[in-house]
Amino acid sequence: MNIYISGISGTGLGPLAIMAKDAGLGVCGSDLSEGAVSGELRAKKIVFSIGKQDGSFLQKQYNDGNVDWFVYTSALPDNHPELLLAKKLGIRISKRDELIAYLVEKQDLKMVAIAGTHGKTTTTSMIIWAALNLGLPISYLVGTTLPFAEAGHYNPNSKFLIYEADEYDRNFLHFHPWLSIITTISYDHPDIYKTKLDYLRAFMKFESQSDQVIRGSGIEGEAVVNNETYNFSDKFSLPGKARRYDAGLAMQAIFEMAEEADLSVAAENLITGLDIESYKGQTVDEALITKILDKFPGVGRRYERITDGVYTDYGHHPEEIAATIEMAKEDAKINHYKGVVAIYEPHQNTRQHDVIDGYKDAFSGASMIFWLPTYLTREDPSLAVLKPEDFISTLSNQEIAKPAKLDDELAKILRKLRDDGYLILLMTAGPADSWYRKVFNG
Repeated sequence: MNIYISGISGTGLGPLAIMAKDAGLGVCGSDLSEGAVSGELRAKKIVFSIGKQDGSFLQKQYNDGNVDWFVYTSALPDNHPELLLAKKLGIRISKRDELIAYLVEKQDLKMVAIAGTHGKTTTTSMIIWAALNLGLPISYLVGTTLPFAEAGHYNPNSKFLIYEADEYDRNFLHFHPWLSIITTISYDHPDIYKTKLDYLRAFMKFESQSDQVIRGSGIEGEAVVNNETYNFSDKFSLPGKARRYDAGLAMQAIFEMAEEADLSVAAENLITGLDIESYKGQTVDEALITKILDKFPGVGRRYERITDGVYTDYGHHPEEIAATIEMAKEDAKINHYKGVVAIYEPHQNTRQHDVIDGYKDAFSGASMIFWLPTYLTREDPSLAVLKPEDFISTLSNQEIAKPAKLDDELAKILRKLRDDGYLILLMTAGPADSWYRKVFNG
């Protein structure tokens, strides 16, 4: 089976390309620009084209016998040249969910799906981190880059596929997981879910399709596992309530997987540097999982350290922002920074019309806020584009916020604030991240 992936180098489809290649499928593809997973694709010797997607590369791969199935990102418009050509060629066409389901069935994997409005990337990554350290064979797909492993992987000895299940485009409703972890649920993606009730019903359906469920309670220190409440308060030393909450959910998932796999500690530790010799041959226990998760190094774009005192985060929803600011405040206090300077780029004007009232206290505790114009994508043209001033007027601490642009003036200000001893934090799901990295890394 040969797969062509349109949008191959980003964190949505790049990990799937890697897993499919590991599983023995032929993989090639294209992307408009270099994505976060480009380097990993090249390391796997996956052939792909970067630049104008006019159909010529797809046609060549098809002529060479390298395309049986065309998989494309949800961001692709209906009139995209590659999608139109794939239809003309009569090859199989789908989004990523169908290929994932194919791999799960073909390789006889039990899906461990992590879903939720916030926290699913970190929780998924924590489960991967813990499983690898315990010697538990896993396959996995996560929507980010990892500092300790590839973003996607297939292990022929694995029983499980760890999968970050995205609710966007109702992707997660195509699966029937062996175990589902629900982190949090708060209304998002109004372009897909027209009402809050519609959004909630999608998660209820997802739970009903799962053999068993771990459900975050929304309270730090608690999770509901198959309708039984467990408490993991004060077990973790990770900074930030949100990260400790995610770690508790990850720990419960590892317990379920270890029991299903009849796992005892089987491998030398190659990642955390912890001495687990005394655990070898023993049943996985809470103390060991806690030690491993407390060493979790983080992931790309989730409170990711760029350099001393400089962080970037994917947060673009008021609840995510509040959790990330809280984490940064803890970090600033521990490491004696003067305060937290936040730079924020909202994502998608359509979404912002629904969440604008939620920003009131989201930046509570920040010392300064630089508010960037909204990153526009998949927009409703009937909606007026909200300006930074519109958002700032809703804040309870609006006196510390000001509109800003990605220019030399802002770069100069941020460098000086970093040199003056402030922790600098960017939150964006858009292009501000690449600009920010250049500002501090040259």
